[in-house]
Amino acid sequence: MHRMRRPTSFLLALPVAISMAMAAEPPSVDAALQSMRKGDSTNAIATLGALLKDKPDDSRAWHLRGQIRGMTGDTAGAIADLGEAIQREPKSPYLVEERGMMHFRRNDLDKALADFDRANELDPRMDPQNWQRGIALYYAGRFADGRRQFERHQTVNPEDVENAVWHFLCHAREKSPEAAREALIPIRGDTRVPMKEVHRLFAGKATPADVIRAAEETPADPRAKRRHLFYAKLYLGLYFEATSDQAKAAEHIRAAAGMAPQGDYMGDVARVHALRLKE
Repeated sequence: MHRMRRPTSFLLALPVAISMAMAAEPPSVDAALQSMRKGDSTNAIATLGALLKDKPDDSRAWHLRGQIRGMTGDTAGAIADLGEAIQREPKSPYLVEERGMMHFRRNDLDKALADFDRANELDPRMDPQNWQRGIALYYAGRFADGRRQFERHQTVNPEDVENAVWHFLCHAREKSPEAAREALIPIRGDTRVPMKEVHRLFAGKATPADVIRAAEETPADPRAKRRHLFYAKLYLGLYFEATSDQAKAAEHIRAAAGMAPQGDYMGDVARVHALRLKE
């Protein structure tokens, strides 16, 4: 889904050029960022560990190490480090929401929702932005709450096919696919591949083959094609789940999980959904 505006993460704020002299400096957040710039997450984590021994109240270091651990797949470590950062900055809604996303990645919906709710309490302006909470509500079976969350998100993100689809999914489970189709939010400005065809599919105006065709008719860049096919498979799986074809739903969700991007909430959605198919 389109991402909400938030303070830039440390990892996205890496400077283009960092002095090589920093390698000789004492452990610091900047030194850890330099290691990440070189692709050395192991050294970055070690650098931050050394820093935190001397400065255990450095919330920025806890936050950055949590982000790096999350990137490398150590979700439990990321949650622990974000928890330390939150202890030092208990009124930061962004830290709490980041931890909620890590809890979601672990399929711990109760803890994820507790953090999303707390983030909204800390800053009510986050509530309409919090589409991540809406998806967690869907998987928690709180479909009416999820529908209302996506209705609020529509007020700040009116041209997002994914928001319209998740609203449909919650409405379909709350009432029926027919009622959801009648209430499908119209979207005209989402130009991402293959979102136009995804919206038409849920509106009953396109076929699954149309969605796959749109995803495959992409530029030669294999990474772009893989990403487009990931979204096609994810939303086909959700479509078949909404229309009660569980075999096809599972087939497409598992395919999406297999090509899901790392460090991406929608990739986490596919992996969590595939995990829940085993329960």
